[in-house]
Amino acid sequence: MAYHTNLYLFLFLPAVLLLYQMAPRRWRSGVLLCSSYLFFASISKGLVIYLAGSTLLTYGTGLALLHLKQKCSSETAEVARAQAQNIREKFRKKEKLVLLAGIFSLVFLLGYLKYYNFFADNLNRLVERAGGASFLSLKRLAVPVGISFYTLEAIGYMMDVYWDRMIAERRPWKLALFLSFFPKMMEGPICSYSALSEQLGTGDALKAENLTHGFVRILWGLFKKMVVADRLYLMVNTVFDNYKGYSGMVIVIGAIAYTIQLYMEFSGSIDIVIGSGRLFGIVLPENFRQPFCAVNAADFWRRWHISLGVWLKTYVFYPVSVSEYVKKWNRFARKRFGKYWAKVGLSALCLFPVWFLNGLWHGAKWSYLFYGMYYFVILLIGVMAEPLGSQVRKVLHVKENSRWWRCLQIGKTWLIIFTGELFFRADTLRAGLAMFGSIFRDFDFATLWNGTILNLGLGRADLLAIVLGCIVVGIVGSLKERNRPVLDGLLQARMPLRWAVYCTLILAVVILGAYGSGYQEVDLIYAGF
Repeated sequence: MAYHTNLYLFLFLPAVLLLYQMAPRRWRSGVLLCSSYLFFASISKGLVIYLAGSTLLTYGTGLALLHLKQKCSSETAEVARAQAQNIREKFRKKEKLVLLAGIFSLVFLLGYLKYYNFFADNLNRLVERAGGASFLSLKRLAVPVGISFYTLEAIGYMMDVYWDRMIAERRPWKLALFLSFFPKMMEGPICSYSALSEQLGTGDALKAENLTHGFVRILWGLFKKMVVADRLYLMVNTVFDNYKGYSGMVIVIGAIAYTIQLYMEFSGSIDIVIGSGRLFGIVLPENFRQPFCAVNAADFWRRWHISLGVWLKTYVFYPVSVSEYVKKWNRFARKRFGKYWAKVGLSALCLFPVWFLNGLWHGAKWSYLFYGMYYFVILLIGVMAEPLGSQVRKVLHVKENSRWWRCLQIGKTWLIIFTGELFFRADTLRAGLAMFGSIFRDFDFATLWNGTILNLGLGRADLLAIVLGCIVVGIVGSLKERNRPVLDGLLQARMPLRWAVYCTLILAVVILGAYGSGYQEVDLIYAGF
C-alpha cells in the first residue's frame, strides 16, 4: 500500500480521516496509532513485531535515563560541590552505558536484518581468495519497511534525552505513534520527537484549511511522480540494465534521466507524505529545498534529503567534532602542521563517519558506500581548495553574487550530482565504473537529435510530457527560490484561479500519468532504504 496507490489514496487515507473525525478528541491519537500499525502490517505483515520491539526498547531506554537523572539530582541536592561533581560523573557514566546499550541494540537489529548477507558474502569471498572455504551461510531475511527511518528517529530520541534536550516520554502510546506515524513510515522525513510530540497529541478536529493544503500538496506530489518520474523509469531501466551496449552521450542521458527521476520520485513522495500529515493538522518538516539551485556539493546536501543531513550533522558530525580525540588532533596539528592542514585534517576526521554512514544507510551495496565516499572526497577537496579559490576570485575581481558566476557554480554542481547518481543507480560498483568510463567513448552530441533517444523506451509523447512536467516543476522551484511561496499564494488566490489550478493538476495526473497499457506500477525508490 504505497502512498501513490489507489488503495492508499481512495480507501485507507479517507477511512482514517473519517474515523479520526468521528472519534472523541481524547481517542484521536489512538486512531492514528492503530491506523499506523495497520498500515505497517499491510506491507510488512508479521514484521510489525520489530517495530513494536524497537519502540519498547526506545521507551525503556528513555525511562532508564530519566530515572538515573532524577536519582542523580536527588543525591546531589544537599551535598558539597566537590562531592556533587563526583556523583554526577558516576551517574553520567551509568547514563552513557544505558544509552550505548539502547543504541547498540537498535543498530544490531538493523545491521543484522539489512546488512548481514552483504558482509557475509564479502567475507566469504575474501576467505575463498585466500585459499579457504566459505564459513558464513547466507540467510533469507525479511526487512521491515521503514526500519532505517524509524531506527534513526529512535536513536535521535534517546540521544536527546541523554543530552537533556528533552524529558523522556512517560506515555508509551505517544512514543509509539511518533515512531510509527503512517505518512512518514516508508520514506521519512526523519523527524525529532520534540518537533512532533505536541502535534501528535493534540487530537484537534479536521479543518478546511488543512484539508485544502494537504489535498493540493498530495496532488503536486502525484504530478511529479506519475507524470515525470514513472515515465523516466522506462528510459533509466533501458540504459542501466543494458549499459554494456551503450556509451558516450547515451550514458550521460541515462545519468541525467535517473537524477531527475529520483528527485521527482522522492520529492513527489515527500509531498504526498507532508500533504497526508497536513490533512490531520500535523506539519512534517520539509525534505527538499530546490537542490538543483545549489552552488556546490555542501549546498546541495543542505537542500537534498534535508532530514537525513540534519540527523547526521546532529548525531554524528557534532559528537565527533567535540570529542576529546578530535580536540587533541586539532591541538597537535596546529602546532605541528599549521592552521591550514589542521583544518583539513579536522574536516576529514569529522566528515568521514558522516559520509560513510550516509552511504551505508542507503543499503548493502558497494555502490552506495562508494557514493558516500564520493561526496566525502568532493567536500574535502572543497575545504582544501577554499583558500586558493578565494584568492583567485580576489585577483580576478569576481563577485560571488554575480549571476554569471552563480550559473557557473550551479553548472559545476550539476556535473557532481549527475556523476554521483550514476554510481548510486548502478547495480554494482563495477557497473558504475564501466558506465563512467564509457562516457568518454564515442561521445556524440548528435545523439540528442538523431532519434537515438526514441530507442530508449520512450516515445515522442512520453518525452513531451516529461519536458513539460520538468518545466512546470522548474518554474515552481524558481519561484520558491526567490522566496515566493507558491502553495500559500495559490490558497490565497481568487476561487476561479484556485479551482483552475486544482482541475489542471487532477487532469494532468489522470491524463498524463504513466499507468495503464505499456506502463507498470513503479515502487517507491526510498521505501527500499
